[in-house]
Amino acid sequence: MLNFRNANIFFISLLLLSVAIQIVEKSVAVYFYIILAGVYSLLLFYGCYYVGSNFFIPVICSAQTSKKVIALSFDDGPTAGNTLQILKILKDVNAEAAFFCIGSHIAQNKAILKQAYNEGHLIGNHTFSHHFWFDMFSAKKMLADMQMMDEAMNGVIGKTPKLFRPPYGVTNPNLKKAIIQGNYIPVGWSIRSMDTIIKDEKMLLNKVVRKIKPGSIFLFHDTSDATIAVLPAIIKHIQINGYEILRLDKMLNLQAYA
Repeated sequence: MLNFRNANIFFISLLLLSVAIQIVEKSVAVYFYIILAGVYSLLLFYGCYYVGSNFFIPVICSAQTSKKVIALSFDDGPTAGNTLQILKILKDVNAEAAFFCIGSHIAQNKAILKQAYNEGHLIGNHTFSHHFWFDMFSAKKMLADMQMMDEAMNGVIGKTPKLFRPPYGVTNPNLKKAIIQGNYIPVGWSIRSMDTIIKDEKMLLNKVVRKIKPGSIFLFHDTSDATIAVLPAIIKHIQINGYEILRLDKMLNLQAYA
């Protein structure tokens, strides 16, 4: 299995072997060490930035099922305009979704958070700050940030989230430690809409629907106007093709709240 521990064992062993050969036979070129360091760095980059790599910690990115079920998820809310529009679209089709919320957005949008919860949607932890450098924080600082989100959410709906989605989908050893200490369940996605970048509605729709398969978890954002514009068409396509939209925790058979 390709993970952080096994990769370290392999590269350290290879390094020690090459040093031993160098001492005995003086036949290992300097560029070998440069290549070794480069490959190791690329592997770490892959592990950090591909949420489904399970390199540092297992992250649930889909349901292992043959049933035609999928889950919708939305990050970065709640927001005064877009979240309300998403809630209306979901209510019109009687669909439940997961909202991974930023804690600092809650204070000004308490009623929206409460509405999302009361309408049957799952609320997950997406940190309090969603700081650009969150992945550079110490494990202690990460956990404190995540727990601030818990407190903000609990103060509004009386629930503490267990499901956690890493900002930007970035994982590393510090986040692994924070997740374990906080007793969170990390959840990623299998279909990333890129709706924060793709503004063309037709392109966004085509990108998302062509990747649907049983157990898919879709990632959208409350902050994207393009998502709101195409969400009804996406849901229609999902349903026409015989898929059922389930709430994330129900599809994955997970406990949503502590």
